[in-house]
Amino acid sequence: MLVTGLCFVAVTALVKFLGPRVPPAEAAFLRYLLGLVFLLPMIGALRNAKLTPKLWGLFAGRGVIHSAGVILWFFAMTQIPIAEVTAMNYLSPIYVTIGAALFLGEKMALRRVGAILMALVGALIILRPGFREISPGHIAMLFTAVAFGGSYLLAKFTVDGTNPVVVVAMLSIFVTLGLAPFAIAVWVWPSVQELGVLFLVACFATAGHYTMSLAFAAAPVTVTQPVTFLQLVWAASLGAVVFGEPVDMWVVGGGTLILASVSFITWREAVLKRRAITPPDPATKV
Repeated sequence: MLVTGLCFVAVTALVKFLGPRVPPAEAAFLRYLLGLVFLLPMIGALRNAKLTPKLWGLFAGRGVIHSAGVILWFFAMTQIPIAEVTAMNYLSPIYVTIGAALFLGEKMALRRVGAILMALVGALIILRPGFREISPGHIAMLFTAVAFGGSYLLAKFTVDGTNPVVVVAMLSIFVTLGLAPFAIAVWVWPSVQELGVLFLVACFATAGHYTMSLAFAAAPVTVTQPVTFLQLVWAASLGAVVFGEPVDMWVVGGGTLILASVSFITWREAVLKRRAITPPDPATKV
């Protein structure tokens, strides 16, 4: 999870370094297009996959939602500091929890409702409406978290129906296709340097998702989740040292509150799963 955090901070730093010359939709499209090279080892799994019309529909729907989130994220990176993007991105699991209750019928205990409210308070601390101007970048990040939350919820349905490798590959393919029309509409020819930066973005993003999967396989989520706080620390430090962005303690405090809420929800889910085991003795998860 330490390496995962470094990889994702590298992604945000590279996108920030890229700047606004390449439109967000085009930059997102090129990142996914260049990243398709990592699908080559998955060709065998894709050829052997038996996909139903329902799964095709879920893959397409997830691609549309995720594409919107990616465009908004790339746009936010050109508008607001790295630390604020990182902190507000922590809201995605909160939206997943709300969506699971609304659409999957999961129960919302009082503790979980309290944690969600605390996370929303953390978002208000970051935004501070009425005390400072809320930029389009902040609005974009609010909708980014919603889009990624919806994408993760749809992933729950697709993972149950096919190989996880196929789920990852289909997301990359459908997001690339979903971003293509938006990229063409605002196309500017990227330089060799810009293509190189976007390829590095694809490399670090892929590496981050891979190391995250290794972490989830090696330890319970209750152990790995709090480590993601360091991502906010590194993002704030990088923004201050490299990009001259002042460290906003309101953002750090709000992000910490959001992450604490997410960690509490994760811990409660782990406790409930252990209680469901018979006999009800302490047992490790994963």
